[in-house]
Amino acid sequence: MKKLALLLIFTIFFALPNAFGFDLNAETELRDYDGIQLNAGTFIPVINTAEVSTLNCDEGYEAKFIATSDLYLYDTTVIPRETEFYGFVDEIHDPVVGTNASMKIKINKMVFPDGFEAPIRAYIYTTNNNIIGGELTPPAEWVKIPHYQKAFFSMRSKDPTLQIRPGNKRQMGTHIRVKTGERCFVVLTEPLMITHTVNE
Repeated sequence: MKKLALLLIFTIFFALPNAFGFDLNAETELRDYDGIQLNAGTFIPVINTAEVSTLNCDEGYEAKFIATSDLYLYDTTVIPRETEFYGFVDEIHDPVVGTNASMKIKINKMVFPDGFEAPIRAYIYTTNNNIIGGELTPPAEWVKIPHYQKAFFSMRSKDPTLQIRPGNKRQMGTHIRVKTGERCFVVLTEPLMITHTVNE
């Protein structure tokens, strides 16, 4: 009786998957598990999903970006289009006289379209050390400086030439923002090892 029950269990175990179309010998075509490394400094084109502003946001405010195209390496899609990148406002500085507001947006997680999550270390890229904003404001005044010509030229006119240059005072800075739908780049600040990649 025990042998019959055991035989019945084995039959059900091996027959059921085939009855429902499951192939026990089928292998998912995954890329080798040694992984692909993206170096620090790699750029990933993204688009902003909701406005982030120095006027309305504080440090820690969450931000979300979405990859606008596939990132390929060695003929493999390493980061697929529509991968989501999550982060937060890491630093924020209000505008002051002479300088516009500024902020840095740190990226700490990416979520693949199939739901797989991976931690990353990155920022929204700018040429100013990833600081968004922080530019000098225009001058608030202009100063006229007379320049007297040498004797040879002064025979024609005794009037000085006026040079206009920026004064010491500058305008009040303004708030800055990353608009909804604005295209940006995520830049990796540390190498990223990716093994979650399916060959096409």
